[in-house]
Amino acid sequence: MTKCGICGGLGLVRVMTEEGLWASRACECQEALKEERRLAAAQIPERYKHCSLDSYDPHYAGADTTLSKALMTARRFVEDYPVNTGGIGLLFLGSIGVGKTHLAVGVLKRLVAERGARGLFCDYRELLKSIQNSYNPQVHVTELELLKPVFAAEVLVIDDLGAQKPNEWVWDTVALILNARYNDKLTTIITTNYGNLPAGGGASSEVERAAREQTLGDRIGDRMRSRLQEMCQIVDMQGKDFRQSVKRARFG
Repeated sequence: MTKCGICGGLGLVRVMTEEGLWASRACECQEALKEERRLAAAQIPERYKHCSLDSYDPHYAGADTTLSKALMTARRFVEDYPVNTGGIGLLFLGSIGVGKTHLAVGVLKRLVAERGARGLFCDYRELLKSIQNSYNPQVHVTELELLKPVFAAEVLVIDDLGAQKPNEWVWDTVALILNARYNDKLTTIITTNYGNLPAGGGASSEVERAAREQTLGDRIGDRMRSRLQEMCQIVDMQGKDFRQSVKRARFG
């Protein structure tokens, strides 16, 4: 391990106070170490560790204008946090490959680095599978132990909300997580590929319902979709999958 060139690895430096007295204070390397630990605790997957707000490019050929607006919203959110956000999070909506997860991770990393926030990244499907697995008597971890960090995170990213096939258990679990965070006024940042519409999407017949694309209301239930409107600022992102159309995009 390389020693700090300022404190020599001691973690403290001597400084002169305004009163002309010598005092000790924490070296800058200690704050960098704390930031590194907070980022590690956020459990950002290796695939997304390169993502930042600065590396998100909304100006490639043919890009929809909603992408640059989404980036501006993300930057403004970081600037306003936490005083002017009041526990309100972000809900990134859009089709596959427009950079929703990139921006969500970018916001999370900035809040951890610049605001000292305790953050956590959760993949929606993996979280539900882990909870289901906890019911196995051979697994020595309980549902409460799995959910405790999800409930407690100052900033929580839920990636790909609605990806798991819906049923009553899924809806109840989503409700448990979102209601707990809503009641505690904790910031939740969410990405989803589903449109922000109620179950049924306004279709008037069974044939229309069968032909249409599923909505967020279909996937998590209308009650929780309504809750998200209170918890999050909606960020709409439109466009084609630039993982396919833009070769220079880096997605690991």
